[in-house]
Parts: sequence; structure tokens; C-alpha cells
Amino acid sequence: MDQAEQKRRAADAALEYIEPRLTPNTIVGVGTGSTTNLFIDALAAVRHKFDACVSSSVASTERLQAHGITVLDLNAVDRIEVYVDGADEVNADRQLIKGGGGALTREKIVAASADEFVCIVDESKVVDVLGRYPLPVEVIPMARGLVARALVGLGGSPEWRQGFTTDNGNIILDVHELKITHPADLEARINNIVGVVTNGIFAAQAAHVVLVAGQSGVRRI
Repeated sequence: MDQAEQKRRAADAALEYIEPRLTPNTIVGVGTGSTTNLFIDALAAVRHKFDACVSSSVASTERLQAHGITVLDLNAVDRIEVYVDGADEVNADRQLIKGGGGALTREKIVAASADEFVCIVDESKVVDVLGRYPLPVEVIPMARGLVARALVGLGGSPEWRQGFTTDNGNIILDVHELKITHPADLEARINNIVGVVTNGIFAAQAAHVVLVAGQSGVRRI
């Protein structure tokens, strides 16, 4: 089973996990990325069972709307029952690195707004220690140099993702060479750097459930 098929199985497992709880009043939060795109495609088959979605990116909003799914602004809803999104890395404590697609800030906001955060990944994303994947940090453009120097001071090697602008109008620094043994601590330290919007460590807002698709099927963390 190749990686693409594993992603599809993870997306299908997420739909199977949430479908029994869908009601005409349910709001579903939806993330961003290749695995989440497959979840959006699967979700379209049951769009009559829930009210609407809240999306973490322009790209996901466009994909949802193309399927005829209503997308609401987060400020227009009182409650998000469940948020489904992928990850670039996940550890045994369900802490994540996210932001490969550059939507980390909105993803973190929607995840924090939801009653339950369901993360869907293929088995290649599971690691013992976070940091193999470069850590995305969203930064106010004028603070790029200031933040980069501070990240070097934390032991990282930041690289500007040139030619990319987030949906919020900011830039991304991808930080290499970090071994993230204490995710919650590093998440807070980076977020306290002046000029940082947020970083891609999801430890304070870890996933409640991770569905991992591999060669032997889908397992739950």
C-alpha cells in the first residue's frame, strides 16, 4: 500500500469516526493539506447530514464550496463539534508539527475552537521525537531578521520560505535542526519572540485523537 492509499484510508477513517455524531446543527472544522483534501472529498458524500464547515484556509474553503458544502466564518458560529486535519509529524503524546502548507495560524485557531481535534496521518508522519520535519514559524514580514536571529539562539537553522505568503499576509520561516524533546516549552518560547504570529508546534493544543493509516490498517493513538 503506497502513501497515497494510506492517506485515503486515514481520511475515510476520519469520516467513519465522526459520521455517527453528525446532526443538522453540527459544524465541522476542516484543516488544510493533501490528506485533509481527501477528507473533504469524502465529507461531500454526507453533506446533507450536517450544517456547515469552518475552514482553516482559502484553499480548503474553495474545495469545500466546490462540493456544495457551506463554509462559515469562525466568528459566525458558537461551537465547532469536531476539527479534522492532517499533520507533518506526530509523536506518541499526540503532539504535532503542522504548517507545511503554511496555514498553521488558522489551523491552530480552529483547532482551539473545536470540542475535539481529530488528526489524520499516514504512518510516515509518526516519530519518536518531533523535529525531523522543519518547524514552520509564521512571522510579521518586518520582523524576519529579528525572529531568525532568535531562532538561531534556540539552536535552529531558519530558512525563509521565499515566494510564499500566508493567507494572513505574513511570511514563513522553516526551522531546521531542531530536536524537540519538550514541545510545549519550545512552542511557548518561540511564540514569545516579538514578531512571531505562531509556530507549528501543536502541544498546548495537541490532537485528542490521531488516526494513523499504515500497511496493516488504521490504528488510533
